[in-house]
Amino acid sequence: MKILFLTENFPPETNAAATRVFERALYWINAGHGVTVITCAPNFPQGALFAGYQNRWHQTEHMSGIKVVRVKTFISANRGVIRRSLDFLSFGIMGFVAGLFQPRPDIVAATSPQFFAAVAGWAISACRRLPFIFELGDLWPNSIAAVGAMKKGVLLNLVEKFELFLYRRSTRVAALTHAFKRNLINRGINEDKIDVVLNGVDLPRYAPQPRDDSLAEEWRLQGKFVIGYVGTHGMAHGLINVLDAAEKLQDRDDIRFLLAGAGAEREMLVATAEQKSLNNVVFLPMQPKEKMPAVWSLCDVALVHLKDSPAFAEVIPSKIFEAMAMGLPILLSVPDGEAREIVDGHQAGLWVPPENPESLADAVKNLCDDPNLKDQIAANALAAAPDHSRSVQANEMIAVFEKALQ
Repeated sequence: MKILFLTENFPPETNAAATRVFERALYWINAGHGVTVITCAPNFPQGALFAGYQNRWHQTEHMSGIKVVRVKTFISANRGVIRRSLDFLSFGIMGFVAGLFQPRPDIVAATSPQFFAAVAGWAISACRRLPFIFELGDLWPNSIAAVGAMKKGVLLNLVEKFELFLYRRSTRVAALTHAFKRNLINRGINEDKIDVVLNGVDLPRYAPQPRDDSLAEEWRLQGKFVIGYVGTHGMAHGLINVLDAAEKLQDRDDIRFLLAGAGAEREMLVATAEQKSLNNVVFLPMQPKEKMPAVWSLCDVALVHLKDSPAFAEVIPSKIFEAMAMGLPILLSVPDGEAREIVDGHQAGLWVPPENPESLADAVKNLCDDPNLKDQIAANALAAAPDHSRSVQANEMIAVFEKALQ
């Protein structure tokens, strides 16, 4: 099968969409399929080009057997509605043009939340009369309203109408959560065309390992109990709540909060921590993908955190599965929903209400002061990891593609 896949994010970027698309594509290549990915020059989330890349009209590279076509876009940091919309729109236009000139594939697929990537994928499929698979990674524009980046109104209503149009015109929809599927069904999308393919983790890349001594020494984490948040510091993540919890634990010199990554709110978080003299919070810059297991090794507990909004009750953060594979207990502070069902079902972590610093601080103390509890939860998390392997997810997506070809 020849697969043409559109995604605005792709390695060397390390966010969830980039990782998901890349790791699955490797399994598709190993199974004998051909994969072409249309993306842009890597710049997420700071809006700065990664070393060795230029924002050119068209450039092609091969990455572990995957043909990667990068197109020129309007580059913007992951903040601000207008500039980010221009970024998304430019990729949609350029991705569409590039897709018209690729060797004819068997299917076209695109992933959200970069909405215009899905628009481009559908447009390519329509022009070339090919099946189109919409991978639903986020309910955009609902998530935009959830973080307060844009108010409900005429513009969002128009975008939502076009969103529903894309779902109806897609040959198949691959939703990353059961909640997404229920949402679409409730909005009139045919249940028979929607498959659920949960996110996962590439088990060969992640496994329990001793704390990386050099990193621990560099960031003064030796002998500390580390609560680690590893991922994007964006508007959706509500990480100011983590600083509020850290402030309540300043008397516990044995505890550290590690925030590793980059994003729209990172500068604000760093400034707030400095203003409050939070010496128990460590900010680790975004690391290359190959160093992520070493970053996770610094952590005694994996923190998964989202803003308190009903929209995020339907989300399953991918870092849940990476934490499982690393054998880390999960401290889950997200709206009550499918993510909690997964963690509770495996007894792989503790759930606390989001944006509740008192509850978060209490849970941190509980895990730190009760090593037997922490170790049991960690063992449960590690045992659950094979249920969410990337190889299984890759096969499930191929099954979706095969349905689209029938």
